[in-house]
Amino acid sequence: MTEAVEYDVVVLGGGPAGENIADRTRAAGLSTALVESELVGGECSYWACIPSKALLRPVLARAEALRVPGLAGVVRGPLEAAAVFAHRDYWTANWKDEGQIGWLDSVGVHLYRGHGRLYGIRKVAVSSPEGEHHVLSARHAVVVATGTRAVIPDLPGIAGARPWTSREATSAQEVPGRLLIVGGSVVAAEMATAWQGLGSQVTVLVRGSRLLPRMEPFAGELVADALREAGAVVRTGVAVEAVVRDGSTGPVTVVLEGGETLEGDELLMATGRSPRTEDIGLDTVGLTPGEWIGVDDSCRVPGHDWLYAVGDVNHRALLTHQGKYQARIAGAAIGARATGAPSLDTAPWGAHVATADTRAVPQVVFTDPEAASVGLSLAEAERAGHRVRAVDYDLGKVSGAGLYADGYRGRARMVVDLEREVLLGVTFVGPGAAELLHAATVAVAGQVPVDRLWHAVPAFPTISEVWLRLLEAYRDGAAG
Repeated sequence: MTEAVEYDVVVLGGGPAGENIADRTRAAGLSTALVESELVGGECSYWACIPSKALLRPVLARAEALRVPGLAGVVRGPLEAAAVFAHRDYWTANWKDEGQIGWLDSVGVHLYRGHGRLYGIRKVAVSSPEGEHHVLSARHAVVVATGTRAVIPDLPGIAGARPWTSREATSAQEVPGRLLIVGGSVVAAEMATAWQGLGSQVTVLVRGSRLLPRMEPFAGELVADALREAGAVVRTGVAVEAVVRDGSTGPVTVVLEGGETLEGDELLMATGRSPRTEDIGLDTVGLTPGEWIGVDDSCRVPGHDWLYAVGDVNHRALLTHQGKYQARIAGAAIGARATGAPSLDTAPWGAHVATADTRAVPQVVFTDPEAASVGLSLAEAERAGHRVRAVDYDLGKVSGAGLYADGYRGRARMVVDLEREVLLGVTFVGPGAAELLHAATVAVAGQVPVDRLWHAVPAFPTISEVWLRLLEAYRDGAAG
């Protein structure tokens, strides 16, 4: 090892969370080094959020155009897959990170390429692909932002079957004739939507009772209905017991519980995520390799006043925007502690406390229809012991929805805390529903009383009129 190079802050992992905390600590005047073993920009930029949305946008745009009078006959042909892939490749910068490196240089963050491991208290050892070795020492903080990787279950034959994970599903350069998807998660639902729309025959195999099990039940039901109408097969309550691949380029067969077999050209395993912590030196600081890293609300690891963890790796909310939010919180906390701030509790507008991770996490599933939610579902609120009431409304009955698309189908729900009369959660499912979500996020995060929301007048004729209908339904129910 070379002699240690000292920085104020060392960040292990250069995805969105790592980039954001490096930006915040530099803005606080702290020298910062960032260690990344792959591409700066991370999973979201190259194999998740960005490429998946680039694949999905043409599919969703065509689906919506088919519901608009005057357009349906124009857009019935197949999508140009090559053009879709080229657009996706543009948005991933062809899987090159020169732009991100330029940004790091512009804000004064020093990049170390290679595998980084904690090397005891306040130290990180880096081994580069060229065989160079460095030890980085942190005066104030080390931040772990290594994210997660896809879980592939240990099934008989799985290794030889060479299944896709989310990475292959978002970066493939050809449309598989038949795509088998195992899982009911966001990845499963979005990739089923994308590849069915691009011309693949998709079959989704869900172990549970529905798609999108973490959202309100109607979300998964509406998405599954739309997938079936698009030609996909969605089966629930099925379990895969084994996988067989016929040679190096032949079809792949899954064996279901009970012996039934299904054949496809590719197999996507969308069965969850695990933390990338198995080989980052957690054992050198008394933590367990391979596990999630627990943190407090400033994203500091309890018992380690110098160690922080942001993004997916801390398991608070596995979403890019939440990881970036945590990075802003932790960066402010590190800056305040480094400068000797007397109390983080006195920081303006809660800048050092990641309260949104538990109270107001927004999420959009970019399927057809879109599913968007923030805060607690009805079941989650009831399990937490709240006295609540769910108010539902058919989105298709809103005048703005009928103008948006013929035969608009969707549903909205708000979960009201009856003790305080504030919203604990809101869910929208329908075409274009993602754009409704931030208003709901403000209402939930701000704990805006229902009687104040009554005076937030939605513009006519927009889909946001659903807010008026939900509030009317709540008022009428309370009066009854």
